[in-house]
Amino acid sequence: QVQLVESGGGLVQAGGSLRLSCAASGRFFRIDAMAWYRQVPGNQRDLVATITRDGKTNYADSVKGRFTISRDNAKNTVYLQMDNLKPEDTAAYYCNADAIRVFGSVIASNYWGQGTQVTVSS
Repeated sequence: QVQLVESGGGLVQAGGSLRLSCAASGRFFRIDAMAWYRQVPGNQRDLVATITRDGKTNYADSVKGRFTISRDNAKNTVYLQMDNLKPEDTAAYYCNADAIRVFGSVIASNYWGQGTQVTVSS
């Protein structure tokens, strides 16, 4: 199995910054695309940013210019630098990753972290 563990959430004032981290561990051959999602209670889980293994990125319009996704392939870790935070960024943030496992055949599976809460006060 593959485990994703997020860290770095917390309470911050509007205009402040936070950096989220998500480390993948377990038995896998390679981690491919990684992403961050966020969810407010009662709402669907929305995509925030994605990054391919070779570093191509994509962002939701609501966070462009404020958030930066990056990764360290050697550490199997993805980061989300969040600057100029707004109260509407308040949500639980979830890490997502595509993992390649080899057990006789190649198996591609998708995994979620447990989430980390980000709260932005006005």
